Amino acid sequence: MNPTATTTAPPPPSPAVSQGRTTRAGDRVFLGLSRGSGILLLVIMAAIAVFLTYRAYLAISKDEANFLTAFEWNPAGSPPEFGIAILAYGTVVSSIIAMVIAVPVAVGIALFISHYAPRRLASPLAYVIDLLAAVPSIIYGLWGALVLVPYLGGLNSWLNDYLGWTYIFDKEGTGPARSLFTVGILLAVMILPIITNVTREVFLQVPKMHEEAALALGATRWEVIRMSVLPFGRSGIISASMLGLGRALGETMAVAVVLSPSFLFSGHLLDPGGGTFAQNIAAKFNEANDYGRDALIASGLVLFAITLLVNGAARMIIARRKEYSGANA
Repeated sequence: MNPTATTTAPPPPSPAVSQGRTTRAGDRVFLGLSRGSGILLLVIMAAIAVFLTYRAYLAISKDEANFLTAFEWNPAGSPPEFGIAILAYGTVVSSIIAMVIAVPVAVGIALFISHYAPRRLASPLAYVIDLLAAVPSIIYGLWGALVLVPYLGGLNSWLNDYLGWTYIFDKEGTGPARSLFTVGILLAVMILPIITNVTREVFLQVPKMHEEAALALGATRWEVIRMSVLPFGRSGIISASMLGLGRALGETMAVAVVLSPSFLFSGHLLDPGGGTFAQNIAAKFNEANDYGRDALIASGLVLFAITLLVNGAARMIIARRKEYSGANA
């Protein structure tokens, strides 16, 4: 080795890199806007939580019944008595029915569009699914009241005859199908395009090398989907499902048009009656006095908390199963 040879030392890092910040004006502006947007979002969420909590405290402090377990809603009475048991039950049950129906169908449609349908069919079908997401809620409500309610009578009778032994499908009486089961079907149709669109985009992001490698090893089309597509898109499916669940939990007008509100508890899903948080707020807010509005806001606080818990649980599931996704491969 030549002792006189010299080596070129690497240039020292710039002050901007070494100190972890940028000196460009555009970058500083973008950083400030991004940080300010995040802080503003947190401030808005905190302001909403404080407002709901304060108004809810004004109502609950005067409630003579147990707010969480009471089955009646009479904030204008003397003494005022109201509770959210029926509202929580109706909201959760109708949303679960919607998810059970919508998620498998949405995943199947997304797989068909992304991996099975020819391009001439996939594009129009995807466009139709996008149009379903743009239909206003009141239109879905009118469709449910004029089509679902009259024509679900036969399905309800069949479920009562063959599955009535399960208790939940045991129908008492012959009233119209304005039940939580009908609301769940309607909500499933409403959240179907949301779950389908997000899931489809996730499936389209699957690395082609993964699919081609599975095919080269002799896997069938279904085996490729089961071993490559579904593991890669698991987190996306969960995220899409949570978006759909968020709309199902907070849907108002469509549920108000279809459901026959009632505060009588019934474990039979086919019986008319029931209620949800959003439907109860929309139906009674205008006619309520100041104290009644505080009671409705208290129920809105519970819905707000349920939504936060659902989204937090979804984030935890996604984080825990991230290592199983093909996104890291």
